[in-house]
Amino acid sequence: MTSLDALNAAGFGLFAICWLFYQPLLSLLARRGGAAINTDMAVIRMAWMRNMARRENRFMDGQLLAQALNSASFFASSNLLLIAAAAGALFGGQATFKNVSSLIVIKTSSRLLFEGQLALVLVTLARGLLDFIWSIRQMNYCIAAIGAVPERIDDRTHHLYGDLAARLLNPALSSFNAGVRGYYFALAAAAWLFGPQAFIAVTVGAMALLVWRQRRSPAALAIADLRRMLEQPPAD
Repeated sequence: MTSLDALNAAGFGLFAICWLFYQPLLSLLARRGGAAINTDMAVIRMAWMRNMARRENRFMDGQLLAQALNSASFFASSNLLLIAAAAGALFGGQATFKNVSSLIVIKTSSRLLFEGQLALVLVTLARGLLDFIWSIRQMNYCIAAIGAVPERIDDRTHHLYGDLAARLLNPALSSFNAGVRGYYFALAAAAWLFGPQAFIAVTVGAMALLVWRQRRSPAALAIADLRRMLEQPPAD
């Protein structure tokens, strides 16, 4: 195996580990302490659903969820266009390979490697599309749950209903987050076209950026403070 082949294999292995094990790694880090947007937002959304169940007028809650649903639909449509573009290049045959390999910045040694590079971009985008589609479906379930809140139930039942609604909302928005995260890894996969060194560097950079935004960004720290405030017992 040449050094270039070894670098390609190392880059692909690193990418697969980062892409497939990012979420379990983030969950592990969150359990060990420290801010993490995904886990903190789960608590905040639960508080939202509990308050929603107690409100008489839930128009605002429906509008907020509709905004999230529109965002997921927009990203899903954009993702589909990117998949079509990547698939068109992948199945373009020898002509596409010759045109692309003539560019100085593209580092691909064979048509097989070129098709593997495009296939990785396509698979990454396809997984993101599935996440967006599942997110949209779950948000529709949550809209139905909001509409089904009984008007006359006691406080304890309202509290329980909010918890159950949050069990629908949290996975829906977690799937949305996973779809957005797919763009980071799709860019890292596309960097493979510029050579294994660029592939490795962009993969590490994307992973570092995601972890930083989840744990140390100003938004992550503010959300962690908000979660702590919500979890404080009410003052006597």
